[in-house]
Amino acid sequence: MCSYLNLLCRNTSGTFSSMVPSTPAWSTDNTTMNGSYYTASSHCVTVYKIFSILTVIICMVGLAGNAIVLWLLVFHVHRNAFSVYVLNLAGADVLYLCTQIVFFLRQILFLFHNSYFHIPFYLTTISMVAYLAGLCMIAAISVERCLSVLCPIWYHCQRPRHTSTVLCALLWAFSVLLSFLLWLGCSSLVSDYVYSFCDTAIFIAIVLIIVISVVLCGSSLALLVKIFCGSQRIPVTRLYVTIALTVLVFLLFGLPFGTYWILLILNEMLPRVFSCNSYAMTVFLSCVNSCANPIIYFLVGSIRHCRFQKQSLKMLLQRAMQDTPEEHGE
Repeated sequence: MCSYLNLLCRNTSGTFSSMVPSTPAWSTDNTTMNGSYYTASSHCVTVYKIFSILTVIICMVGLAGNAIVLWLLVFHVHRNAFSVYVLNLAGADVLYLCTQIVFFLRQILFLFHNSYFHIPFYLTTISMVAYLAGLCMIAAISVERCLSVLCPIWYHCQRPRHTSTVLCALLWAFSVLLSFLLWLGCSSLVSDYVYSFCDTAIFIAIVLIIVISVVLCGSSLALLVKIFCGSQRIPVTRLYVTIALTVLVFLLFGLPFGTYWILLILNEMLPRVFSCNSYAMTVFLSCVNSCANPIIYFLVGSIRHCRFQKQSLKMLLQRAMQDTPEEHGE
């Protein structure tokens, strides 16, 4: 099994030539190159250029949106149990988007000018930490909301006051620890390179990502069943809508990135089986997921009586976290 972090570096840290031929190879004599292969390679590079530029643009927009959310939650909005998760989710998205901006700026420089700048190896680990933390935060939001509906008496009367803060700290620690183990076990920079330890770390990471994804889907499904099929009607609040949209967007745009890496780890031939731009597409979708979260908050907060209302961003964010039933007609 190939080193997990070596795979990450090969795809994110600039060795684009391992995915498609380098520019000098394309200019060789046609007698030494198959025509269809040349056309396919040129198409891959063109598509990759487009995805690289779009990814940087999306990351810039998402970075601005998540920075606004962080600013409001830290300095202007009174935090509750769920806004603590949103705060940490925004922090994870900012960290992830920053790393992807660096990666793809390097790729754009290489593609258009055939030059590149050095990226520290640990930046890939930081990207992994941010992705895992975002996945864990969304799962925690979904599970806690499910518990508040299924066990309302326990949740409102016996739930420890600082559960959200403690849980977020543990999830960050878990993400850092898992990413560090992968780096320690699979990095070629470590002198005592042991394949068995690398394989074990990869297996643990895959199992945990799958378990977290299953918990996320299961809790979301249980919540929807309870709301729409339960014996007692539960009013749908803005918080329900915010969580539902956040989970849905992650499943559609964020989860394919983790799925791609799991498949790539299990089968090194994946880039040859699927599209040559599978990596670029999954990263682009994951950046769309991180960019969409602030848009969801402000969109849900701005709708009132089926109309959009202009209010301050602080008020929109507070309304998106509102867990009380709307007035009649809303």
